[in-house]
Amino acid sequence: MKNALIVGAGPGLGASLARRFAAEGLKVALAARNIQKLESSCRDTGATAFRCDASDANSVEALFDQLSNRSQTPDLVVYNAGAYTRGPVADLDVEQVRDVLMANAFGALLVARLATKAMLEAGGGSLLFTGASAGIKGYAQSAPFAMGKFALRGLCQSLARELSPKNIHVAHFVIDGAIYQPERGAPYDNPDKALHPDEIAKTYWSVVTQDRSAWTSEVELRPYTEPF
Repeated sequence: MKNALIVGAGPGLGASLARRFAAEGLKVALAARNIQKLESSCRDTGATAFRCDASDANSVEALFDQLSNRSQTPDLVVYNAGAYTRGPVADLDVEQVRDVLMANAFGALLVARLATKAMLEAGGGSLLFTGASAGIKGYAQSAPFAMGKFALRGLCQSLARELSPKNIHVAHFVIDGAIYQPERGAPYDNPDKALHPDEIAKTYWSVVTQDRSAWTSEVELRPYTEPF
């Protein structure tokens, strides 16, 4: 593998993934709606930042065109974008619900569609998707997030069955718990109750490097104190 793309990159898991991929010798591209938050990751890893709204088809197409023009067509893509809203179902703002569904599910399809085209031409690749425990069980007052993450998981299962025989490894990661970011305060600042992003990134890379005779299609990750 030569080129990695992280869509929905940020200072948490996205930054850890960028460091891991760069350490393994990959040229890294980071995509987000706000690229200012990517400055430190770009300095640390030599990555290039691209502005992209993953839920907008034209924006995603422009991203892949830019990567192609720079000879950075990715053979490893991580979809790490997402959005969240919660509340009693009778009180939900329908526009916020739409944004959550677009970011968590529709955007994943848009990125997967173009990444797949490139990987089929190249003869293979890896597509990784960051999910959540909400994609396994719907929590009270969290219907929009559950809808988005359930849809994402269904997309991953469908893609795995379609693309695995074509040498494209598809894997879905269930992140069950808060990701450690001390600057955000509780519950993100407790190392015993939050997942460390560097350790999550280590698991992503271990899946990428699996032999295709024994591919993993789904992984659940949680802190040792997390109930499930």
